[in-house]
Amino acid sequence: HAQKNLALSADLRHAIERNELVLHFQPKIRLNTVSGVSGVIGAEALVRWNHPERGLIPPDDFIPLAERTGLIGPITDWVIETAIKQSKAWRVSGFEVTVAVNASARCFQPENNLVGKIREKLRRNGMPASCLEVEITENMLMSDIHNIFDVLEDISRLGVTIAIDDFGTGYSSLAYLKKLPLHTLKIDKSFVSDMMKDENDAIIVRAIIELAHNLGFSVIAEGVEDVQTLGLLSDLGCDGAQGYHFSRPIPSHDFLAWLKMHRV
Repeated sequence: HAQKNLALSADLRHAIERNELVLHFQPKIRLNTVSGVSGVIGAEALVRWNHPERGLIPPDDFIPLAERTGLIGPITDWVIETAIKQSKAWRVSGFEVTVAVNASARCFQPENNLVGKIREKLRRNGMPASCLEVEITENMLMSDIHNIFDVLEDISRLGVTIAIDDFGTGYSSLAYLKKLPLHTLKIDKSFVSDMMKDENDAIIVRAIIELAHNLGFSVIAEGVEDVQTLGLLSDLGCDGAQGYHFSRPIPSHDFLAWLKMHRV
């Protein structure tokens, strides 16, 4: 196992320069209580590694390795740059799609200059800050709240929106939650996927939606896989949904075809 990780680590160091990383995109859908689905909010960018020998490697198999080896920084830089360029390309095709990228706690360290890098990438590509969203997990937020808080404030000042991913699975303090420059809470799929069968999950989802709205945040439910769950979320006033019911994460050209097919 150690030898395999060592070999994979060596390959990962060259993945960016060899153009082996690719982004897949999963749509986020706007909901309303009248008609259910009412359009596309944006897309989440999910990195994949197209390894020349092992094929397409999912992020769970190499992102932890990137964290341990310090490669997460350049990978995140590449993801942000590519996401902005892709948003620009979709705009040329007539679709204004905000692209969300996942950021690691390491990226928020002062020496990484995350805010400066985002500002420069937006400027270089001639794109407004509204084309980009940064997602952080609840647990990551609480791991280094003070450093992350300051960086989130600066990101928000740029006009980039901020979302907490996997909300409900961590230990975030409500005292911090009301102070952070957040725009969206994403309800973890572990609650959403069973809410039709488990009343407690449905209660938790309802409570998160009410909490978020009272704090002025929008809410997106992750892991929506059937029309019944979608209907209940719509009835509860959830603002958006994401999951296999709409689409799996797909390559950019397939996502453009999906947008054209589902134009609202």
